[in-house]
Amino acid sequence: MNDKLYIHEYIDIIGPNRANYMHHMTANFSPIAQEERHQLCYGVWGTVGTTRRWPEVVNMWEEDGFDGMARSFRHEFNHPTLQNPTLSAWWARAAQFRRSGEDRLMIPAPWTRTIEELCADGVRGETYAHEMVQVRPGAAWEYIELVRREAVPAYERFGWQLAGAFVTAMKNDSEALVLWAIPTWEDWAAFEKAQYTDPSIMAWRNAAAAVARDWHRVLLVDAPLSPFRTGRQPRVEDRDSFRLPDDD
Repeated sequence: MNDKLYIHEYIDIIGPNRANYMHHMTANFSPIAQEERHQLCYGVWGTVGTTRRWPEVVNMWEEDGFDGMARSFRHEFNHPTLQNPTLSAWWARAAQFRRSGEDRLMIPAPWTRTIEELCADGVRGETYAHEMVQVRPGAAWEYIELVRREAVPAYERFGWQLAGAFVTAMKNDSEALVLWAIPTWEDWAAFEKAQYTDPSIMAWRNAAAAVARDWHRVLLVDAPLSPFRTGRQPRVEDRDSFRLPDDD
């Protein structure tokens, strides 16, 4: 039973700073968040620009449910600056790498594995499919259950593994996110080529169309210190694994 809550972020990167930003998030921010508020890094990825806006990063963070999120909000915002004072230098450095971000809170399907379970199970991919789905209001959980029953067996025929399924909180149950781990680029290509020829994929698309109003599948590649790649949470000692151009 997954009772966590997830923060999902689209981050707009300034120029050629995506690698700098991903390292800054994983090695410099995540260890502090783990210690101060038990916020775990679920994943940090760069988007494959051919499939979406670029340069861009997608972050996901795992909180201890809404109660944990409330504690994190207090830790972050109960200051005159609306920022955690211990992270003031981190914020200033991050501003050199990113312009802005768009966040949402996401509730996991009860059967979605936590990041620790995913790491223990060795779930990882050469690339990942990030499917943001718009459904008719009130139907997001219906769509997620449909994914479990019908999409999982169809996608698994092409080697894809379900990594997570979520519904956006603080909305009218009209948006869902499904994340798939894809072993190789060739597995992605085989799946896309089968969209209008494979009976199982076509059956899934027809079933999904009864609930979904729109969807967009984007490809991601995980950061060097993302837990899906390393099998663990980022650590303080990881800070020296990548040197920024003007690091002391």
